[in-house]
This record gives sequence, structure tokens and C-alpha cells, in this order.
Amino acid sequence: MTTAALKFFTIELEGGVATLLLDLPGESVNTLSPDVGAEFDALLTRFEKDASVKAIVLASGKREGFIAGAKIEMIQAVTSTAEAEDLSRQGQAGFDRLEAYGKPVVAAIHGACLGGGLEWALACTYRVAANDSKTTLGLPEVQLGLLPGAGGTQRLPRLIGIANALDLILAGKTVKARKALALGLIDEACPAPILRRVAVERARALADGTLKPRRPMPRKPSGMLAAQALLLESNPFGRSVLFSKAREQLLKKTRGNYPAPELALEAIKVGAAQGMAAGLAAEATAFGKLAVSEVSKRLVEIFFAQTAMKRESGVADAAVKARPVARVGVLGGGLMGSGIAYVTVNAGLPVRVREQNDAAAAKGLASVGGIFAERVKRKSMERLDRDAAMRLITAGTGWEGLEQVDLLIEAVFEDLTLKQEMLKAFEAINPRGIFATNTSSIPIAEIASAAARPEAVIGMHYFSPVNKMPLLEIIPTPRTAPEVIATACAVGKKQGKTVIIVGDVPGFYTNRVLGPYMNEAAWLLTEGAAIDELDAALVAYGYPVGPITLLDEVGIDVGAKVSTILHAGYGDRMKPPEALEAVLASGRLGRKNGRGFYTYGEGKKKVVDETVYALLPGGKGRQRFDRTELAERLVLALVNEAARALGDGVIRSPRDGDIGAVFGIGFPPFRGGPFRLADALGARVVVEKLERLRQQHGDRFTPAPLFLEKAKSGGTFY
Repeated sequence: MTTAALKFFTIELEGGVATLLLDLPGESVNTLSPDVGAEFDALLTRFEKDASVKAIVLASGKREGFIAGAKIEMIQAVTSTAEAEDLSRQGQAGFDRLEAYGKPVVAAIHGACLGGGLEWALACTYRVAANDSKTTLGLPEVQLGLLPGAGGTQRLPRLIGIANALDLILAGKTVKARKALALGLIDEACPAPILRRVAVERARALADGTLKPRRPMPRKPSGMLAAQALLLESNPFGRSVLFSKAREQLLKKTRGNYPAPELALEAIKVGAAQGMAAGLAAEATAFGKLAVSEVSKRLVEIFFAQTAMKRESGVADAAVKARPVARVGVLGGGLMGSGIAYVTVNAGLPVRVREQNDAAAAKGLASVGGIFAERVKRKSMERLDRDAAMRLITAGTGWEGLEQVDLLIEAVFEDLTLKQEMLKAFEAINPRGIFATNTSSIPIAEIASAAARPEAVIGMHYFSPVNKMPLLEIIPTPRTAPEVIATACAVGKKQGKTVIIVGDVPGFYTNRVLGPYMNEAAWLLTEGAAIDELDAALVAYGYPVGPITLLDEVGIDVGAKVSTILHAGYGDRMKPPEALEAVLASGRLGRKNGRGFYTYGEGKKKVVDETVYALLPGGKGRQRFDRTELAERLVLALVNEAARALGDGVIRSPRDGDIGAVFGIGFPPFRGGPFRLADALGARVVVEKLERLRQQHGDRFTPAPLFLEKAKSGGTFY
């Protein structure tokens, strides 16, 4: 193969070292495919025969990013278990050859080194990574319902130990260079500007024998397993205990809804007990099953939806561009305000926080600093990067500095008059900035009615805790300028959020569809359902927490306020049971005051407060309900309202509705979202179920017009 014939690689030769730069034409990131693998294999053959080349460096020709993993479209196109299994075996064979290659190969890693990219690096002789915030390493395949299928389940445990490998693979975790070095995942970390030079020097030293690859086992495992895990790894009985404990903890988390981590655990176990060849065979078989599973299909669909949304500006007109945003202001440094400030400075944007007094301003800064400190502790961030980020944030009690911001995000108390006062005060000092409100319940148009420039007012609805919740709802009013929408969308994406554009209606989208779900939980309590049984039914269905636990976490008073707004906006189908008023009147607010439907003791343990039943119809005499029935009533109430929201134009597409439900309110990802679920069931089946529930429980279950239309036509949402 001549250099001119190369499609994916370019070659640099220097002092006996051939540096192969992978750079997929027309793509922003490098991904793996059989074509890329074939070209790399041909290059290995070429340099195997070239005596002048003593060693190889594998690096990326992209400005940022090593290899982001296998090409997902390639996996999505697989139609059979056998085809997927063959794809896995091809990858394994290619990396087996690399591992056994007669000349040293050094991986020079900068940016994302994920999935198949890390499996490629694991097969190399030596790994050098740029000690840079953009460098991340991991095997996140389980997040797509898959497992590492090109040897990752076998090479990673052999490199960093079983316990540490389980911690990374079963949760799909990624680590920064510093943590990777501590784990033994990489051999060396260096500054990004000298990465390529260091890699070439190490390759040359490996070739002449002056450097031997270090393979230190970490002193102790991190994450999910006990400190004695390494001792357990050294003998068959200990490994059995280790795998048993890992499986127990895994099932607590997945509840059997996600097969990929379980099959990954089994492949690692087989490899540890029976050797590399048996482990690779188990890995390929499992990959074949998972690649065509419904769970993987739903998770891959979500991945593609997120990817597509990253490319969208939020407006239909491609000529509309976002305004430059160089400075951001945040009004309020409380829980929401400090979270918004954190994600903004973490994105590299300077932030000015305004609070009522010095103590509150200091507390807001401390909250932001605390999140960064936790990241440093977990080794996901360097101290110098933390210090640089904290230098981007200042706080005060006046409007000083806010006259220069391009975007002001308001996160003050949920009071219309107060928010309008903040808006007018901002416009008085800043005639050009965008005013974004983080309200979760007040219509944006009502806030904007006090504006001198209503075209510059928009809603940016974040979810708590802001540093963890991935969704951001952007809510324009009919008078919001298109470039303001595009700007809010661009800032949200820069903050790392998945952004959906929603209509300015009560509850917007996520709280609107959550309302019937939570109301139905309340109605079931009044019918005699037990608190813990109701929660358990929805957790078993796939939600991270049950509805009653969620209400306690949000706050019963907050839930009552939102419920009142939704009832006023949508009528009796959103009417909550009056019996719950007694619960709030008794002083129960939820976790924040230690008393709700649960009581909260030391260590955040919660138990059902049996005395709350005295405030509900039926008292302590709880009724037994089938768990499937409990889950179905709540979920169908949500799905039905999602269809109404789509029919009303509150969301732009079923895709946005599914993303909003999954990332905003915890709808089970493996079910794909309310619209994917509706398509899986079929509109006619959904209508039949809703009609039955309507006859049993009232008109709140009346099927949405869109469902009736699709049931009649046989249509689907996708």
C-alpha cells in the first residue's frame, strides 16, 4: 500500500519511528469501522517488513479527540446475532494481532479515548495520555446496551485488576488522565503540547530496550468494591466472592432491566476462570445478543437523538445565528443559582452572581467551590483547572458588573412581581443583554409583559441538581427574537445540557407530563395503595425512584403549588385528590424538614411514616394492588399527556418529547420514552387501555386526540 492510497491515515517518519495519524475525512471525530481496521492492518504488515522502522506511534490527526469508539451506525445496521458476533470477532482478531506485534506500538492519547478507541489503545505496548481536561478514557458501551466487544472485557481486568475493571465497565465510567495513571490504565501522562514528541521518544526507547512497559497494579481498587478486593482476585475462591458481590450490587442498580452489565460481568468472570480465549468467546457471544436487543435499540436511538440535537440551533431558519456570549450573570446564588453558575464557569464562561447580602453571596460561591472540590477529590479534575475555573466567578450584592453581561439568568424566588422587578432593573442598566428566567411554573410571557424589550426575554428551565441533571428546557414567547432562542440554546449546549425547545404553557413540557403521573400516584394513595408498594412498582418498571419518594424529595409544598398551577391551566383532568391537602396541612414538607410520607433518620435512611395513613381515606388499612396495574396507571397517564402536548405543539417532535421525559423526569431509558413506548404497544392498544381506565376511574384517562387519530389510521409516532 502506498502512502497516496491511504484513506484514513497519514504517516510521519522520524528516527526509526512511524507515527500513524488517524483522521477520518469529513468527520469531526475518529471512529472505528472494518475499513479503518483493514487499512491499519495493512500498515502493520507494511512496517513489519520495513527494517528501518523500529517502532510505531498511533495518534489522532484531529485537533481534539483520539478515537471516540466504534461507528454506532455500523452496529445499528446489524440485523442478526450472528452478524454482530462476527463483527466482535473481527475486532478481537485485529487487536490480538496488534498485541502480539513484533515491534512496540505506543498510543498517544489526547481527547476522547472511548469504547473501541480504548480497546485499541489497550492492545498497544505503551500508552501516553495528554494531561488535559479534554482527555477521557473509558469503556462506556453499557450506556448503549452493549459491552466492549473487541477484547475490552479481557484486557482491562488484566491491566488494572478485576475490581477496578468492573467499576469502569459495569457502570460505563470514564476517567481523566490523572485517574487513568493512578489506575495503571496508562503508562504516562504529559502536557498536551509535547504528547507526540514524548510518544515518539518512548517508542524509540522501547525499541532499543532502554524502556520496559510498567504494569503496576493499583494498591487498592476504587469505587464499588471493598479494599480487600485485590486479595480476593489472587485465588479462585476469592474471585468467586468478588464476582458474587459485584453481581449483587449490579442488580440493585439495574433491577434486571439492563442485560449488558450482567453479560459483561459474566464475560469478565469467564476470562478470569478459563483464560483469555474463553473470555473473548464469551464476550463475542454476548455482544451478538446485545447488539440486536430491544434495550440496545432504545438506548442507541436516544444516543442518536442527542447527537442530532447537538447540531440544531433551536430555530428553523439556518440563517439565524446565536449572539456571542462572553459574560454571563446569575441572579440568585441558592441551590439553582449556584448550580447554574457552576455549569457556566465549567464551560469556560465568566459569571457574576448577584445575591441579597454578603453572607448569601459567600454561600453561593462556596457551593460552586464545593462541586469543584468534589471533582478534584474524585480525580476527575486537576487542582489547577479547579483554581482556573473558580477565578471565572465573582459575586456581590449590587448590579455592578451585570451591565456588561451578554446573558443574565434569573434564579430568584418563584414570585411574578419579584421576577418582573429583576427584569426591569436589569434592562435599566443593560440595554442589550438577554434576560432568561429559570422559572418552573410562571408563564414566561407574564414575566416578559413587564419588559421594555420583550424580544430579549426567554425561559431557561434547569433541573435540580443542575450539575447532575442533563436536561434544559428553552421556552420562548411569541415575541422572543429568533437569535435570542439560538443564543440560549447555544449557551445551554456549551453548559453540557441536552436542550429541547418547548411551548410557554403551564408546566412547559416535563412538569406538564409529570403532573398526571404524580396525580395518579396520589389518587392511588386515596384508594388504599401502600406508599412503599407504589414506589416499588415504579422502580421495578424502571424509574430511578418511585413517585412518593420523588414528591418527598421535591417537597410536598412545591408539588402542591405545581399541582394547583396545572389544575388551573388544564382543568379537571389535572385535578389532584383533595385528601392530600391534609398531608400538607399537617406540616409535612418531605425530606427538607424530615417529615413527609417517609421519615428520615441518620445516614439519610428513610422509612414509611405509618402515621400519614391517618390523614388518608382508608387509614392504615391499605389495599393490595398488582404492581403491573400500579405502574400502568401512572405511566399511561404520562404517555397520554405527552401525546396531548405534541398535538398542542408544545414540543416540536416525538423525539424531543422522549428526550425530555428520559432526561428530565427519569422515564426509563431502556423503554425509549413515552412515544417509543406508545409505538411499541401500538396506538390501538394504548387507546383500549385508556378507555378501560376511563370507565373505571374517570375522564382524566380520556385518550388524547392524537392517539385516537393514530389508532384509526394505524399510524405511529416514529
